[in-house]
Amino acid sequence: MARTSQLLHPQREPAPLRPAATVLLLRDGPEGIEVLMTRRSMTASFAPGAYVFPGGGVDPADAQAHPLSTRRPKQSDLHLTQAIATIRESFEELGILFARHADGRWADNSDIAQIDRKAAFAVQCQARGLTLAADQVFVLAHWITDRDLPRRFDVPFLVARMPEGQTPVADESEQFEPVWVRPVDALTRHEAGDFYIIFPTIRTLERLKAFAKVDDVLQACAVNDEPLWTSCPRAGWLAGNEARYMEHEAPFGELALVTPDGQIHHHLDWQTDQAVALLKNVQRLTAPNPGVMTGPGTNSYLVGDPNTGYIAIDPGPADDDHLQRLWRAAGGQIKAIVCTHSHADHSPGAAPLQALCNHKPPILGLASRPTARANSRFTPERELADGEKLVLHGTGADGEITHTLRVVHTPGHAANHLCLVLEEDGLLFSGDHVLNGSTTVIDPPDGHMGDYLDSLDNLAAACEAGGIEFILPAHGHVLGFAHQAITQLKAHRLKREAKIAAAMQALPQGSLQEWVEKAYDDVPPRLWPVAARSLQAHVDHIREQALS
Repeated sequence: MARTSQLLHPQREPAPLRPAATVLLLRDGPEGIEVLMTRRSMTASFAPGAYVFPGGGVDPADAQAHPLSTRRPKQSDLHLTQAIATIRESFEELGILFARHADGRWADNSDIAQIDRKAAFAVQCQARGLTLAADQVFVLAHWITDRDLPRRFDVPFLVARMPEGQTPVADESEQFEPVWVRPVDALTRHEAGDFYIIFPTIRTLERLKAFAKVDDVLQACAVNDEPLWTSCPRAGWLAGNEARYMEHEAPFGELALVTPDGQIHHHLDWQTDQAVALLKNVQRLTAPNPGVMTGPGTNSYLVGDPNTGYIAIDPGPADDDHLQRLWRAAGGQIKAIVCTHSHADHSPGAAPLQALCNHKPPILGLASRPTARANSRFTPERELADGEKLVLHGTGADGEITHTLRVVHTPGHAANHLCLVLEEDGLLFSGDHVLNGSTTVIDPPDGHMGDYLDSLDNLAAACEAGGIEFILPAHGHVLGFAHQAITQLKAHRLKREAKIAAAMQALPQGSLQEWVEKAYDDVPPRLWPVAARSLQAHVDHIREQALS
């Protein structure tokens, strides 16, 4: 974790969580799955006026109703209680009775008419010989309300098939206007501005679109009897508006680093005219070189503070304006310049940045190898050893302060690639070895797939040993869940390699172009020329393994 002394915003305790549960009642319509939604009261304390799925808080009585319910063998006590809560809420809000008679018959309208929505629910069902059909309610997702909101809930989103022969009737106090709607139609209407839904509902409907039938949804949920996903979203500013993101989305890690307690302060728009503070001791300045290979541009980083001076990481291309801004962001106090590798969007700015400084900081890194392309030649003033530490010391208002960058050699993307670990704050500056939003190109002969995969293993081990939670790449936003991100990246690479091996086996005399078309059929054809470079690295790796 980053040191609290380096956080940009005062820490705060998010609002406490309240247990709740909601249920997606589904049916098969003529054009696919339909889900029952209702409009919340305009005076509701949470999401007023939004279209939602029925549900509400979990009551102590819900757990006490276990003996009055049927359950699946794998259904935990917690999930059983949550299912009972949604059955009760569905009846109280919409008059839907999810219960059976002793002979297996579903409750019907005569049963519904005899039960008071405002009286103790489970007791009334028991008196009529009804058993709550909790075994037919499955967990789809687990949502935890965003840290920035004043009312927060810990709420599973459950799913169940709507009982036949019943008609939802809203209570007209909490819920209004029950409507059956296809997920895609609900999303389209929301975009048009006449069907307001909140973030978790949007994301749930987006995933529900992938299922053709209700049975498909229920079967997917029944496999492990656990949520298909869990999320506590984070919010920032984008294009002047609040924007929320789940854990798998690109900006999530950056928001977790900069505003860990959920404050909505951080702006995610890419800019090149000024540095973006990520911590008190870490700034990012993105070069004005966006493109297919560079994404929003090359990220240059400054590590340090006015009391310690700064280390500049990846000064980028020799762009005078960018280097001037980098120098000014450091107040001219650059103590060292480190290049993660020699590519043209990373190292050419080193010498002109050094020339701006009164006390010439050393240019550090690894020299390019003979395999490097002509435009990627780089010779540092001193080579960095694997495991070497670059230390900044200073004294400030809070006493002594130290920022330590540890070098990790990571050949693969380039033969002279290295990464840096900011030890005190658990950050990994990954250069081009790990990117956010794309996979890096491995371009032989300077790039080598076997070395790249081995370096991923080394970085994963470093993250685990050093408690590293965040990755600061040379292109894209900060990545969270560092160890998981690296593990998933390696799995992705090996999965791609398996597709390439299959293409080679299917077309043993095929050309690179033919193999690309088969192995990268999930990638837009406009990117195939770039993909062909990494394909060659995979082909070399496959053949090397065959010979070993």
